[in-house]
Amino acid sequence: MMKILARIGAVLAFTFCLTGGVWILSKASFSKNDDVLATGIGLYFVGKAFFVGPMLWLAGEKCGPKTE
Repeated sequence: MMKILARIGAVLAFTFCLTGGVWILSKASFSKNDDVLATGIGLYFVGKAFFVGPMLWLAGEKCGPKTE
């Protein structure tokens, strides 16, 4: 049961972070210097998606009974 919850959490975290980062980047204007902060935050969330999602998935794989 814990593996299933961890996998669901990993997929949701990846999806929400990636979607939020892409949405922020779509709203940021790359031609203005004023939107440097918005661009940085968007890139942060995209990078976070590719770190947090897989890390949660791997942590979920370690849960459960020991098979050794």
